[in-house]
Amino acid sequence: MASAISANRAELLAIANAVATEKMIDKTIVIEAMEEAIQKSARNRYGAENDIRAKLDPRTGDLRLWRVVEVVDVVEDYFKQVDLKQAEKLQPGAKVGDFIVDPLPPVDLGRIDAQSAKQVIFQKVRDAERDRQYEEFKDRAGEVITGVIKSVEFGHVIVNLGRAEGVIRRDQQIPREVPRVGERVRALILKVERQNRGPQIFLSRAHPDFMKKLFAQEVPEIYDGIIEIKAAARDPGSRAKIGVISRDSSIDPVGACVGMKGSRVQAVVQELQGEKIDIIPWSEDTATFVVNALQPATVSRVVIDEEESRIEVVVPDDQLSLAIGRRGQNVRLASSLTGSAIDILTEAEASEKRQKEFAERSKMFEEELDVDETLSQLLVAEGFSELEEVAYIDVAELATIEGFDEELAEELQSRAAEALERREDGFRQERRALGVEDALAELPHLSEAMLVTLGKAGIKTLDDLADLATDELIARKRAEQRRRDNTRRDRSERSEDKGGVLGEYGLSEEQGNEIIMAARAHWFDDEPEAAAPAFEEAADAESSQ
Repeated sequence: MASAISANRAELLAIANAVATEKMIDKTIVIEAMEEAIQKSARNRYGAENDIRAKLDPRTGDLRLWRVVEVVDVVEDYFKQVDLKQAEKLQPGAKVGDFIVDPLPPVDLGRIDAQSAKQVIFQKVRDAERDRQYEEFKDRAGEVITGVIKSVEFGHVIVNLGRAEGVIRRDQQIPREVPRVGERVRALILKVERQNRGPQIFLSRAHPDFMKKLFAQEVPEIYDGIIEIKAAARDPGSRAKIGVISRDSSIDPVGACVGMKGSRVQAVVQELQGEKIDIIPWSEDTATFVVNALQPATVSRVVIDEEESRIEVVVPDDQLSLAIGRRGQNVRLASSLTGSAIDILTEAEASEKRQKEFAERSKMFEEELDVDETLSQLLVAEGFSELEEVAYIDVAELATIEGFDEELAEELQSRAAEALERREDGFRQERRALGVEDALAELPHLSEAMLVTLGKAGIKTLDDLADLATDELIARKRAEQRRRDNTRRDRSERSEDKGGVLGEYGLSEEQGNEIIMAARAHWFDDEPEAAAPAFEEAADAESSQ
């Protein structure tokens, strides 16, 4: 009998060691799983109502089994309680309220419900394996990993990574690439999530960072930090652009990435299934970088609107289709690379736009300032576009315009101020007609034009405005650059979505916060008196310290 028990002990330890080694988890976890399985089997034998514990010695394989019982005066639950007399037999000196141990005979391991025990152990080991996988991969996002395609399910590719499995979802695959089971595949670890069914390792072959990592593997200068990829944009499987810069003036970043006879870039192109890659020099000067990004098209002029984060690019008429690219691909990638929306105009379109703006501004000055066409055109030619600019510029500076004197400058300023007041009065009347409270006009940073906009949005009282978040009031949501084809677009179709009610007025976040807090001030009018005693108590306590 002793030899049989020894064999069981040795077998238990051997199984624990084998499972821990195979699954690469701590042996302690396997031992705990076995103990839990034995406890479950023991409850099946002695009664599920018992609080049964098992302990397996990880060195000797000795197994101890016992139940925990409470010492009471009057026994109500015979499975979990004993009286004082019975407790004295089990543990001399036991008192009422103590929890004591009642040893149980060892369970014959050969008669344990094998299937039940196996399920318990497998579940415990599976949970431990999932935790190990998550801990191993959770900090590896952004790393390129190689695996073997295990299966393709509903268009998603399941990849065996050795110690875990990853998935390349359909939208993260390179279009027209046909995955085959058993093939080796390289991918970027996009993110790792802990889920109920285990850690989910999401891989990508379409992300721009995958291309950047491939270049780092092929170009030693990038790996060493001498050359840096500052920006990257991809149309997976078709075309890509990367902006590179060298920290060493003696090394050409573009040439280093291309390699001898294109060997380095070709290695990346082959991995990306023939994706064409434009390597361009990165520049801190936005205009220069935009010109480079739109290669191979030739650019005549670049106009940057920093406030709108928009760039207007003028190209010769014969370069329009090349600058836009097939299905808008070239300008779309350039826009993604620079982080700004890019509008492409031909020389003719740009000229037409300038003439239209010149005429509109001239007409506005002519009507608002009651001046002749020549004078209004002169103002526009000098760079004035708004009444505010004329009204608030220094008189001496305005008088320096050729043909102007100080008297004319003062008269123009006076007329501009009157025009602005007339405009404000018009907005004020419209605002009142909309039913917007006068109390809103007392708030900081709000003009009558803004109040009209609020009224049209249904915001007419302090409470209406106070209920808004700052983002709802001022945030701007730039419309994604419209996808272009090789046909010209009507500029009148271009528009921008405003995220906030007053998004078009360019208010800062600080100004937005001040407006909201001022609108909410009346909510706290009654609070200072109620809060005064508490404030005084806090002040007294602080002074006593």
